[in-house]
Amino acid sequence: MTNEAFALVRDRIARSRWGRVSSFAIAGGSGFIIDVVVLYLLLTFTGLGPFTARIVSIACAMITNFLINRTFTFGASGRSIVDEGTRYSSVGMVGAGLNYVLYAGILIAVPGFSPFIATMLAVVSVAAFSYAAYSRFVFKKLDA
Repeated sequence: MTNEAFALVRDRIARSRWGRVSSFAIAGGSGFIIDVVVLYLLLTFTGLGPFTARIVSIACAMITNFLINRTFTFGASGRSIVDEGTRYSSVGMVGAGLNYVLYAGILIAVPGFSPFIATMLAVVSVAAFSYAAYSRFVFKKLDA
């Protein structure tokens, strides 16, 4: 696919609400997979426990989601990538904090509960907040 064709498809997705929501769901799904795979690898092959390992797995998922959301879901806002990255990190830290509190709360409240299912429940619970904040604060287009 040429750069022009890619840009056309990307822009068409970013302009329609359904396209953005679908793309955000795909980005979130891929971020979730990365989150769970990194969490699994850290729990299996390191001495990290589920609370510390989850901090690392969330960070990996956030980086991936930023790139996918900037490229496909919303498109660049017209700000520098550093400015967008800073805004994304700010929103992402709040979302990650909510995500982590829900995750930890589930594991503490239900001893023996699967960290992977707790991850899924926390991610799904924070998705609407993340979408609204990313679309309005991070990737909202600058006025021309």
